[in-house]
Amino acid sequence: MRAPVSLDAKIGRGGLDRALCKVTDLSLHGARIQTYSLIKANSMIWLALPNIGHVAARVVWSNDFEAGLEFQTALTPENFEALTA
Repeated sequence: MRAPVSLDAKIGRGGLDRALCKVTDLSLHGARIQTYSLIKANSMIWLALPNIGHVAARVVWSNDFEAGLEFQTALTPENFEALTA
């Protein structure tokens, strides 16, 4: 189940580098994001979701300034509901 959303978030690749992004599509197992900087497919990132915190994710695909993520641990139904409400 996917839900369209418009959430401001941050991505990090380890260390102190953090970049802003917008989550545009969300499921229990992943997300689609719009980024303001390029990220590479198959890289691991941390996605900081509002009111949820950091979620580890693998970049499944990336083109231009958009990417698809697969969460390493699925969101709980409660967290999913809170983000899509």
